[in-house]
Amino acid sequence: MLALIVFVIFVALVFDFLNGFHDAANSIATIVSTRVLSPTQAVMWAAFFNFAAAFLFGTKVAGTIGGDLIKNAPQYMDVYVVLAGLTGAVVWNILTWVLALPTSSSHALVSAVAGAAIAKGGFHALILTNGKWGLLLLFIVLSPLIGMLLGGGLMVAMAWVFRRAHPHAVDTAFRRLQLVSAAVYSLGHGGNDAQKTMGIIVLLLSAGGMGHWAHPDPNSFMNHFNPLGHEHNVAWWIILSCHAAIALGTVFGGWRIVKTMGSGITKLQPIGGFCAETAAATTIIAATRWGIPISTTHAITGSILGVGTAKGVRSVRWIWGQRIVVAWILTIPCAAFIAAVTYAVVHLCVEPFFK
Repeated sequence: MLALIVFVIFVALVFDFLNGFHDAANSIATIVSTRVLSPTQAVMWAAFFNFAAAFLFGTKVAGTIGGDLIKNAPQYMDVYVVLAGLTGAVVWNILTWVLALPTSSSHALVSAVAGAAIAKGGFHALILTNGKWGLLLLFIVLSPLIGMLLGGGLMVAMAWVFRRAHPHAVDTAFRRLQLVSAAVYSLGHGGNDAQKTMGIIVLLLSAGGMGHWAHPDPNSFMNHFNPLGHEHNVAWWIILSCHAAIALGTVFGGWRIVKTMGSGITKLQPIGGFCAETAAATTIIAATRWGIPISTTHAITGSILGVGTAKGVRSVRWIWGQRIVVAWILTIPCAAFIAAVTYAVVHLCVEPFFK
């Protein structure tokens, strides 16, 4: 069983890597499309701040994923459910990468694990009494809307503030400011998305009877390294490995989706890139502080749409918005279905070898 748990942890980190790979476009598309940084410089910049987020946020999102969505009881949850859920999320991520669709890795993961748990124990496997599922589903709609409103509002405000400034001076200033906004966005992205994989690993260890591995050592130096006063309820080896995996995925990047996000939706100037990244970062960091696992993809896409709309409705290629919305609608049922089928296969073909 230990070997199986180690293997599933490896699969979880593979998912985390693919999350960074898939969502690299979110972190770098605006700064690449405005030519503030080259693609190579941009991925290194984003990856650094993805990893640095390990030291700046707590683990509330991991707690939501690991204990507030699915019942951790033997009749609903075990190592095989986690394996099937991760497999479903990985398969869906790869499919949407091939199609160049910036879908939500977060919702793919949560819905896939839920689908596998339902395949094992029915809908009673879901915790429906604490409102966490309601928040998660609500923010599928709210996160892009909030990003859109913030992005559009910030773009209008910046245009008004700098209405008399020389265009070249504005462009130069926002090229520098976009380095800051891209860094803050990448911090938010790493802080929210890496915690989802942390929560899955905690769920796995608890289901496998090794929950003590998931808790931090109170005597560890790292447990006292907490500059912002956030609470860490997950072992540091999990925190650091998850942030390293997502940062490494960002380094390799999903260039097909970069094209969609950077220029497929709307043309961005440095001021627009700054507004989109700042709006998305604000949305993500606020959700992370509240322990809500949201889609960073939804947030940045909504922000880019908001910035484009502020310049005029015709500035936005709405066909891409339609394709992305369709992908969002399909993510939860498709990832859940793939995971449920995977669980059936694992239950019949893999589980008997470990009994």
